[in-house]
Amino acid sequence: MEWHITDAQSLAIIDSEMGEHIFSPAEYELVRRVVFATADFEYKSLIRFSERALQAAAAALAARTTIVVDVQMVQVGIIQAIQTTFANPVYCSMDFYTHPQKEKTRAASGMETLAKRYPEGIFVVGQSQTALITLVDLIESEEIRPALIVATPAGFLDVDVAKERLRESLVPNITIDSRKGNAVVAVATVDGLVDLAWQAYGKL
Repeated sequence: MEWHITDAQSLAIIDSEMGEHIFSPAEYELVRRVVFATADFEYKSLIRFSERALQAAAAALAARTTIVVDVQMVQVGIIQAIQTTFANPVYCSMDFYTHPQKEKTRAASGMETLAKRYPEGIFVVGQSQTALITLVDLIESEEIRPALIVATPAGFLDVDVAKERLRESLVPNITIDSRKGNAVVAVATVDGLVDLAWQAYGKL
């Protein structure tokens, strides 16, 4: 991400107001990115990192693992950072739904298609609850084993259950422990992951 002096000043304010925390330096970088993007300090207490999620993310990005996202807003938001670093392929589920299904949304149908095509991919769900539930169902049926899932959709019905099922899996994941969340949070998280991975692997 390209930073302007005003961005640096904003990050300094965030650092001064963040207070004590238990995050590792890399985790903290992602948290402050989300706070910067949303101006919402509550995310400090809502972001959850599974064990070795950041290490798995960096390794997968460096290996140019395919990235699958649920909506175009996430795809557009992360594509510049991806293109200027590891150049991973990025696909959006909305572009790959096979045919109308009464029991599935377009995002869920496309996510199922892409997940089966790239079972070890990186998956980013910023908006669609149904896409997340589809991924979790595929994980539990052992049809896919993603390198990482970033799951930040807002919702009132079943999204918390889906996130908890994801956390109980062995798949590295980053989630929001709340009804809150959106595509902006997903983009900020992925952009932060790309920057951290590029620092670690980009010049090797």
